[in-house]
Order: sequence, then structure tokens, then C-alpha cells
Amino acid sequence: MKLPEEPDIPATINIVPMIDVIFAILAFFIMSSLFLTKLEGLSVNLPKASSAQQQQATEPIAVTIDENGTISLNRQPITLDNLETEINLAVNANQERLVIVNADEKVTHGKVVAVMDKLREIPGVRLAIATEKP
Repeated sequence: MKLPEEPDIPATINIVPMIDVIFAILAFFIMSSLFLTKLEGLSVNLPKASSAQQQQATEPIAVTIDENGTISLNRQPITLDNLETEINLAVNANQERLVIVNADEKVTHGKVVAVMDKLREIPGVRLAIATEKP
């Protein structure tokens, strides 16, 4: 007795699951690349300067002064008295480091000058002030 033959079904490749996987991987890489950007300080409204120039440094240190006058060193709150000690720990005496002052445009001039004065007392520190182009 002969069994009836099954009809030949053509072989197909279902690409819908593969497209879903590719989009998931693409979304993962897009989202993870957003976190790879290096933030140099807290979010402040920087003053505008048309003659601003970019400073090159391998690992700059960010000192941020927000609109309330709060000082932060690399996103960590710090007092003006401890600023010199903490920067001395980060800076080698034999190597220059760039310290970028990110001061909000609403901060008083005296507060910015006090921070800059402390920074200029530290050997091996190059000072830069962050601005935005108008």
C-alpha cells in the first residue's frame, strides 16, 4: 500500500523576527551612545562671548558655579575652602591640567573672582572660563 505524498511546500525564510532583532540592536546602540558623551559640569546658563576660543586638554577639571552660588567640582558640591585641597589631589605638580570654570551668567562677579583666585594659587593649573557663542 502506497502512502499519499505530501505536497511540497516551498522553503521560505521569515525575515520579520530578524528585522525586529536588528531594530532592537540599533535602538540599544543609539541609546547607549547618548551616555558616552562626557559632561564637563552641571547645567548652567553660560555667558555669551563672540571671541571665545576652544581650549584643548586631555582631562579637564570642571568647576561649576550655579546661579545660587553653589560651587561644584566635577559635579560634586564643594566649599570654596576645600576647593584648593581637592584640586591639588587631582593635579600633579609636574603636569599642567586645565580647569574650566563654568559660571552661570547670574552669579555675582565677586564669587567668580574668588573661585578664580583660589585656582590661580594652585601650581600646575591652567585656567579657562566656559562661554557660549552668541
